Amino acid sequence: MNQSLRDEMDFSALVGDVKPLPKHNRADTGTQRQRPTEAQLARRESAEQRLEERNFLSDDFVDLLPPFDPIEYRREGIQQGVVDKLKHGGYSVQAQLHLLRRPLAECRRMLFPFIQEAYLHDLRSALIVHGRGREIDSPANVLRSYLAKWLAQFDEVQAYVSAQPSEGGLGATWVMLRKSDRAKANNRERQQKRRG
Repeated sequence: MNQSLRDEMDFSALVGDVKPLPKHNRADTGTQRQRPTEAQLARRESAEQRLEERNFLSDDFVDLLPPFDPIEYRREGIQQGVVDKLKHGGYSVQAQLHLLRRPLAECRRMLFPFIQEAYLHDLRSALIVHGRGREIDSPANVLRSYLAKWLAQFDEVQAYVSAQPSEGGLGATWVMLRKSDRAKANNRERQQKRRG
């Protein structure tokens, strides 16, 4: 007798005399999910409109970046050491946004709340995966060029650099956000406690 037949017999002996449940004796999982009401759709549309009105990211003309050149930016007053640490993966990924193969307008809509939310939650480092094209006018390189323009428009962004090859290379960008006032106050409080 082979092993699979023996296992099947052992299972049958353990289970005993079991009968399948009749079809009418099944759990009721409820009705199918209802479509949103007109009021819900109107509220959703209104919220999206308000968010769009606050979105200051420009979709005007952008100078296209060479597809094989890394991007790097730092605000006035940010030390080069911070940028180098960011460039070499010295910070952990606290938030990640994937924009691969998405239309430019959708990427613009997704980036704005992503940066705002990350800042509100006191996150400091984020990785944005956007892809990289081989041609200067490829969709991925156009998005990468706009992303470089958009990130510089945020007051919350202190620096950004192209990621290391193991993290996505030129197809991903590390972003360093500034500390919120709440995070700065917490830092001061911790330092004062240490000093005594």
